[in-house]
Amino acid sequence: MYNDRIALSSQEILEKEFKIDARGYRLQEVDKFLDIVIHDYNEYNSMIKELAIKNNELAEENEKLKSEIRNLKSNLDALKYAEKEVTNVDLIRRVSQLEKIILGKENN
Repeated sequence: MYNDRIALSSQEILEKEFKIDARGYRLQEVDKFLDIVIHDYNEYNSMIKELAIKNNELAEENEKLKSEIRNLKSNLDALKYAEKEVTNVDLIRRVSQLEKIILGKENN
């Protein structure tokens, strides 16, 4: 995902060898290499900041979704309880009607 933004791997940095001049390493070659390393560090820092922001956004969204799920479950439980209550009331009414029919026939 971010590999196109990073020029050097840690292994490449570790294995880097500079050519030696009469006075030591070639300064231009070292400077060029260090510029690439600095660029990579800046890219890593940028990526870390981007990912931290995305992580925070996702954490907030996750909390909102969890809260919504809790609310929906609570509403569903309330509906289930209401259905059972209505069903019980219906059963009591039916029993009452049956008692009236049975007792009414016995009285005749």
